Parts: sequence; C-alpha cells; structure tokens
Amino acid sequence: MISTIKKSLQDILSPMVLMFILKVGLGSIAFWIAILWYFWNSFSSFITSYLTWIPFDWLQDTVIYIATPLAGYILIIVTISTLTSLYSEDVLIALAKKHYPKVKVVASPTISGSLGATLSSSLLFLFLVVILSPLLFIPVVGQAIMLYLWSILLKSPTVHDVGGLFIKDKKELKQKRKKSNIIAIIASLFNYIPLLNIFAPLFAQIMFLHYILGENR
Repeated sequence: MISTIKKSLQDILSPMVLMFILKVGLGSIAFWIAILWYFWNSFSSFITSYLTWIPFDWLQDTVIYIATPLAGYILIIVTISTLTSLYSEDVLIALAKKHYPKVKVVASPTISGSLGATLSSSLLFLFLVVILSPLLFIPVVGQAIMLYLWSILLKSPTVHDVGGLFIKDKKELKQKRKKSNIIAIIASLFNYIPLLNIFAPLFAQIMFLHYILGENR
C-alpha cells in the first residue's frame, strides 16, 4: 500500500493529471458558486427548514451557519466525483501505459454504468448525510463519520471505472475490491482541505489503478 500511495502522489502532480483535475475541479466550483450566488436565499431557506428540529434559537442559528455552506461544499464534491467518473478514462489509460506497458485495456466502462455507479453512491451518500446529520456536529466523531461517508461516494465509481478497464474476470475484480475501502478513505482525506478536495476522486482512481496493476499483480 505504501508503494501505491507513493506512485499515486507522483502521478497526481504530473501536468496531464493536474490539467484534468483543474478543469473538472475549478469548473465544478465555478458552476456551483454561480448557481448558489443566484439562488442563495432559496437554498439557505431549504437548509433552514430541515434543521427546525434543533432546540434553542442560538444553537439552531449556529448549526445553520455551518450547515448551509457545508451543503454547498457537498454539492461541489458530488459534481467533481461525477465528472471524474465520466471523463477520466483517457487519463487512466495513459498512466497505465506509462507504468505498466504490458498491461492491456480489456474493456471500456459504459457511460450508463459509470453514471449508475456514481448515482447510486451519491444517493446513498446524501441519504446517510441527512440521517446522520445530528452526529456530524460532534467533535471528532462527526469528522470520522464524514470521512467514512466521503469514502462511500468514491468507492463504487472507482472500482467500476478503473477495474472495468483492466479486469474482465468478475471474481478477480471482487477480490481486488476488498482494499477499495482503505483506498477511498485515504483519498477522502483531501475533502477536508478546501481546493485540495478537487484531487480526491481522481486520486482514488489512480491509487486503485496502481493497486490492481502494480504490487498485487
């Protein structure tokens, strides 16, 4: 795993990867800033209506103050994850050819499959965020839960998009999937640092690529 992380960190700083991340990441940020700037009052009212269960006006105001920008941040991350899942194939193939020239691409994940994996992960992620939201504001516990939730958002799309390129045997892919939880959690750490969060989805994919093609081949 240490070797996988080192190779992934080197790749994430390559010009090709940085260009992709900047286009997808900054594009997603700009899109949601424009949307939320225009609809901020409506968006804020929607978040407030969900948090009316919180006792004491001062506590409710504090939670709303934190939750509203956090909700916007989540929308940005979900968008980045979706676009990365849809458009990262060329980057992954280029990295595979660079590090593992003998490895062949066995298939190309379909757009519908990528969308399905991303949509199901996003819906599960959003559902759990809503259900577990009272716990997210507890120091340390909330951060640990949020890290696990971020990993849910990344895991299935990463396995589908990367594994589908290089592994045809479903049993082998299922076996390789076992460490995808750890990979998704490590990549999700980027989400705690504004702007660096744009690296998380592709970093997870690159780590999984090195895991399945490198040290475990």
